[in-house]
Amino acid sequence: MSQEIERKFLVKGDLPEGKTTRIVQGYLSSVPERTVRVRVKGERAFLTIKGIGNETGISRYEWEKEIPVQEAEQLLKICEPGVIEKTRTEVEVGKHTFEIDHFFGDNEGLVMAEVELSDEAEQFDKPDWLGEEVSGDKRYYNSYLSQHPFKTWK
Repeated sequence: MSQEIERKFLVKGDLPEGKTTRIVQGYLSSVPERTVRVRVKGERAFLTIKGIGNETGISRYEWEKEIPVQEAEQLLKICEPGVIEKTRTEVEVGKHTFEIDHFFGDNEGLVMAEVELSDEAEQFDKPDWLGEEVSGDKRYYNSYLSQHPFKTWK
């Protein structure tokens, strides 16, 4: 198990170019204390368990294991309703890689960027397309979006 430290931002303006991968993911459990996610990312698949975030929403425990794509596809069939579909574009900015998620389906129109850090205080370059920070806002967690899609927000 490792500590995941990431910050999330909305993206404004034109998306930068980079390597793009299609992602489909569902949740076997979306309980915040122990989220269990099944993800097919391109030609690979993963089972991930995440613990509840700290007070800032930036750090939380994460365990991940690669599994066969065929098994992930079977597990997606028994996930909670609300499968997430998105493309992820990886963009290098300074010493960090930003992962920009462009959502489809019920979350169409939502575009977010995340950057993983080695500690919460680590500094990083902020490109012009980086908008409002939403790190501690649970509405922007994928597990929340699976049950409360972006298109239903007021």
